Formats: sequence, structure tokens, C-alpha cells
Amino acid sequence: MPEPVIMLGLESSCDDTAAALVRHVPGEPAEILASVVAGQTDLHAPFGGVVPELAARAHAEKLDLCVEEALATAGLTLSQVDAVAVTAGPGLIGGVLSGVMCAKGLAAGAGLPLVGVNHLAGHALTPRLTDALAFPYLMLLVSGGHCQFLLVRGPEDFTRLGGTIDDAPGEAFDKAAKLLGLPQPGGPSVEAEAAAGDPRRIPLPRPLLDRPGCDMSFSGLKTALLRARDLAMAGKGGLTRADRADLCAAFQSAVADVLAEKSCRAIGEYMALMPPEPAFAVAGGVAANATIRAALEGVAGAASLRFLAPPLRLCTDNAAMIAWAGIERFRLGHRDDMTLGARPRWPLDKASPAMLGSGKKGAKA
Repeated sequence: MPEPVIMLGLESSCDDTAAALVRHVPGEPAEILASVVAGQTDLHAPFGGVVPELAARAHAEKLDLCVEEALATAGLTLSQVDAVAVTAGPGLIGGVLSGVMCAKGLAAGAGLPLVGVNHLAGHALTPRLTDALAFPYLMLLVSGGHCQFLLVRGPEDFTRLGGTIDDAPGEAFDKAAKLLGLPQPGGPSVEAEAAAGDPRRIPLPRPLLDRPGCDMSFSGLKTALLRARDLAMAGKGGLTRADRADLCAAFQSAVADVLAEKSCRAIGEYMALMPPEPAFAVAGGVAANATIRAALEGVAGAASLRFLAPPLRLCTDNAAMIAWAGIERFRLGHRDDMTLGARPRWPLDKASPAMLGSGKKGAKA
């Protein structure tokens, strides 16, 4: 009879401290026994964005508490856990380091195997956690710091078909919110404001749609929004509520249109491989945006592909996806030792050229 695996996962790559326990028996659906996320929104709110030093300190203070809560929720002790998985990159180095050190301590103290996980792989493998999706599938990973189309052939086999050459959509949403005087995190704020706006009233560009391929750009869209805001404010002494709602709706619509069109192109490349069970999945924080999710679902439907998007609680950073990615690597025989390091950069596709530049620390993406 197949042996079950219970994995403790830790996540601390940005501003969410998380711990989770996932149980899996081969051939059966995975079970999330506990998922605890301690956000830092209030901590960073006065600064208009995430302050890495504050985030790292908060992670160090809360990681053990999140682990305790997850174990209590699952009704387990560390002696009943098979291994510890932890985000080892990419991310804000202080936060990643906090998680890696906590995981090392737990693994050493309890005599458990340690598994380092790529944060992006956690997102990319989420459809296998939630729906046991078979390989290969097409993944749009769209979050605050990353945006790329991935052909996912296995737990450690990723081919990038395209991605952003500058800002990620989540980062663009955060900057858009700041330009329009909305609170952080920007994605939910812009989406809420856009609900009352007219996406067609204020024209904004759709960058790179005139170029072939699946690469994207959102930096120019942010600049166009700034100019449109200044034009809307001219002679009014400020930004009206109606103008702000229309600007938000126009910005959100532009991002959705770019992602939808580039998804069509990525689907074309994916389908040329003739996958036996074609599927298009989306993951990452921006996948929580209802307008964007609906646009992507429409694209998948038009191409007769199965569309998968995780529950909203699994779109944003969480440790359940890290625990699952850890299970996938653990079953492949992967183990790390106490030399496991924290990595600020860790591209999934190591064969493709870096999209966002490189340096002494390696390619960003």
C-alpha cells in the first residue's frame, strides 16, 4: 500500500508568514490539514509598500508561532511529520533567510529531512495540489513580483514561453494604487475601485501587442496611467471619485487584455506539442482578480482547454503550496542538508536567457 507523506511547509518570501501541513497518499487527492498565514499589511501600511527589514523581523518573530498553530489545527506533533519544506528563494533575502533558518532548526531538532523549495514552483504546482492536474500543462504565473508563461512537464521541469520584461502585473497594480491615492496592497484596492468605473472612457495602451511572442511589458502602462491621471486632474484641483474609478477600470482592463492576448499565443505554442489532456492554469496573487480570471477563462474556453485557477486563499503566498511542492520533490528523492542557502534569485527555467537581467547573484527570472 502506498505510503502517505505529511509535509510541513514554511513560506516567508515577502510579507506573508505562513506554515501549513499537507498530507498525500499516491493516487488520492492531497489534503490540506492546516494552513496558517500571518499577513503584514498593517505593519507596512504607513510606508506605502513592503519594507524588507521590517518584513524579515516580523517573519523571525512569527514563524514558530505559525508552525505551532498549524500543528495544533491539524492535531499533530512534529514526530508525526515526515519532512520539512521551506521556501529557499526567490524573494526578499531577509525573509527567505528567516524561513530557511527556522526550517533548519525544526529539521535538526526533530530529526526530519529538509527540502528546499522554489517559491515559483510552489505557485506553478498548485493545480496539482488542488486538482491533481496531469503533466504537461500550461501555467500563467502572475503575481506581485513575477509574470511568466510556463510549460510544466514535471515537478522540476519548467520551460518558459514568455514573461514580463519589466514590471510584474502585481507590482504594476501596487504602483497604480499609489498613483491614485489608494491603500496597499494595490491589487484589491484597484479592483474594488474599478467596480464603479467605466473601462472604456479613458484610453490606455496595450503594450507589446504589436510584437510577436508571449513577452509582456507593464512599465509603460503605469506611465500612461500617470499621464491620464494628471490630465483628469487638470483644472479640477484634484482627482474626483468618478475619475479615479474610471482610471482603475481602464488600467485593470488593459492588464486583462494584455494577459488574455498573450495567453492566446502561449496556448498556440502549447497546443503544438499535442498534450494528451490539454489544460491552462493560472496561479499567483493577481489570479485573485475576478476580471483577469474571467478573461483568462474565456481564452481557455475559446481554445477548448480545461481552465484551472486555485481558490482565492491559495492564489496569494501560502505555505500549503510550498508543502505540496516539497512533497513532489521529496517523492523524487530530493533532500537538502544544513548547507541549504537562501536565494534572492532562482529562475525556474535555467536553460532560457534571463529576462530581467543578471549579475553576481544570478538571473532574476
